[in-house]
Amino acid sequence: MTTPSPTCGIVDFPDRARPGSPEPLGVRWDGSGVNVAVAAPNADAVEICLFDAQDNEHRYQLPERDGGVWHGYLPGVGPGQRYGLRAHGPYAPDRGLRYNPAKLLVDPYARLLTGGLVPHAAISGFDETDPYSVSSDGRDSAPFVPRCVVVDDRPAGADPAANRPGTPWLDTILYELHVKGFTQRHPDVPAGHRGTYAGLAHPAVIDHLRTLGVTAVELLPVHANLSEPTLTRRGLTNYWGYNTVGFFAPHPDYAATDNPVAEFRSMVRELHAAGIEVILDVVFNHTAEGSERGPTLSLRGLDNATYYRVEPSDPRRYRDVTGCGNTLNTSSPHVIKLIMDSLRYWITEMGVDGYRFDLATALARNPDSFDPAAPLLTAIHADPVLSTVKIIAEPWDVGWGGYQVGAFPAPWAEWNGRYRDTVRAVWTQHASGMADLGYRITGSSDLYQHSGRRPWASVNFVTAHDGFTLADLVSYADKHNEANGEGNHDGDAHNNSTNCGVEGPTDCPDVLSHRRRTRRALLATLLLSAGVPMLLAGDEFGRSQGGNNNAYCQDNAISWMRWPHGAPADESPARGPAPAADPAGDDPMLLPLVSGLVALRRTSRTLRRQAFFHGGPSSVGALADITWFRADGAIMLDTDWNSPLVHTVVAHLSGRALPWRTSDGAPVTGDSFLLILRPDPGEVTVVLPGEPWARTYELLLDTSAEDLAGFPGTLDGQRRVMHAGQEVQVTGRTVVLLRVTDQHQTR
Repeated sequence: MTTPSPTCGIVDFPDRARPGSPEPLGVRWDGSGVNVAVAAPNADAVEICLFDAQDNEHRYQLPERDGGVWHGYLPGVGPGQRYGLRAHGPYAPDRGLRYNPAKLLVDPYARLLTGGLVPHAAISGFDETDPYSVSSDGRDSAPFVPRCVVVDDRPAGADPAANRPGTPWLDTILYELHVKGFTQRHPDVPAGHRGTYAGLAHPAVIDHLRTLGVTAVELLPVHANLSEPTLTRRGLTNYWGYNTVGFFAPHPDYAATDNPVAEFRSMVRELHAAGIEVILDVVFNHTAEGSERGPTLSLRGLDNATYYRVEPSDPRRYRDVTGCGNTLNTSSPHVIKLIMDSLRYWITEMGVDGYRFDLATALARNPDSFDPAAPLLTAIHADPVLSTVKIIAEPWDVGWGGYQVGAFPAPWAEWNGRYRDTVRAVWTQHASGMADLGYRITGSSDLYQHSGRRPWASVNFVTAHDGFTLADLVSYADKHNEANGEGNHDGDAHNNSTNCGVEGPTDCPDVLSHRRRTRRALLATLLLSAGVPMLLAGDEFGRSQGGNNNAYCQDNAISWMRWPHGAPADESPARGPAPAADPAGDDPMLLPLVSGLVALRRTSRTLRRQAFFHGGPSSVGALADITWFRADGAIMLDTDWNSPLVHTVVAHLSGRALPWRTSDGAPVTGDSFLLILRPDPGEVTVVLPGEPWARTYELLLDTSAEDLAGFPGTLDGQRRVMHAGQEVQVTGRTVVLLRVTDQHQTR
């Protein structure tokens, strides 16, 4: 974590801290000095430590305490001043207390951090031989830990929250990306802006997002984060950033300037001007301090048992349901306030439009089992600011009963892991079943309808940062994570992937064709399903990670976006390994496929479901909203619906049975479609359904095509017309979409 060193911010240090205010928390500049307020309920004393230009430390004890908050005021201190905190109290791990004034602590409310974490023994609060003993470590950690920086965080220029796109869930297309990796190799972004907030705001980058048609970028963590000492000792970093140390500070390594706060706000304004929302992936389930063997950096030293969940029977240890060593104690009012203040800050002051909560089940344990009415969830739901933005749960953690897909209350949306697993399994021939697939592509009513939520509660995805990219999903049967230095033991071994006959890169034409068809079918299924689609950045270009399905520590070309129009001209091969070529073969159809289907969704009410399907019988003048057919044209029976294997799916989506009404209550209609999915690798003959569903159809999409003709949005001339009862040959691993062209006959 590095930024240009800020100025000291002060010439004459005050002689002592004066009385201050317990609100607001943090170190806040008022134009004349700073108010300091720190929540450390069980501490005996708290000091703020100012550092001069020579890194000499000046300590001030906060003179007052109210309700567990220590506070004071330092006149003359202003923006640019580097500082840290120290807390005094008992070092008694057997009581969950780990105070150690030798350890310089990060202010949880700091708006800016500078400097990095050095993996030195002094960063540990305990005697390095035993984290469970009563012996603490007396070495000063200040030379080895980050500094906080006082900032003038009053917004400059236009309010980043003033022009929010306000895209309804119904119209949302999410695009998950990493701020650094997305632009690090973009040839049109100036060298100094690659991999930064400014780079993401570059017109060439925004043009690509608009070409795709995405309505929101979902950014991997941008809160200030640190790499684990175990990684830095191996010469690696925590690239993904799921290791937070500051919940209010933008990660400074993603800034092209020495003012990350202003640069982030400017990025948000530019994206908003393009109609694109900004969703943050936030990590409130654990922190960078890790297990009881980890460093003392912030919350552990301020009030360990208040901020973290400790084992009631052995407070020396953490109750870890995150797999990261610790779990924040969201039963504590101080933790709830910290999280709520952070969430409101990034919305009101930084302009973001919503959040994806990492391992959200950990936030809703009350105290141990999942509770949809847990204090933090209730606080978010009731908050007048947070209740107006998009909130998405990753609805699982690694603890008992942690998989809670479908269990979060309204208005939460959820990453639908059931969708990912089912759609992958069907298209890669790992079974699943017809009924399961039917539920997934129609919005997962079995998961969300019971709680009164709509189809957009389901955030559908096939790939995400965690796991294979789309190219690797169809090119590798096994993970290949050797570069992570963990003996390939890390990462999920169950991926529902396929290598289509050859592991990794190949020049076999049949294998490459198989991979391209499967990949296109997966994307088409995603974008034609009810719910909110989420795309992984780079899938539209065939980005590969060489089979690495856990590239969390790969800050290099393994993870960086591979732009098809070339690497930057000034890039040196010595900067890292060459990016992996697309193991499925270059496919110029991917980008028009994605942008065309996104455009089709945008113009079709039938494909953007406002309510769940109901099915049922159809007759002339009264079509069901969805009707399922077999390949031979007959309506599916229960035995077909309950089949454990999916060979061919044919679904008629009626535009005459939509849950839409005009302002005066009149029904709204749209196009009707026939969707054909053929996951089986062999060709099949499909009989097109006749009346009352249709007489004629036009072909919109056949993902097996090897040219642009027929893709949505690319063919302006006359499309191929087909008639009811006609037999159509559908290639294996293919999605076909037809539009009904005689809807006046199907009312």
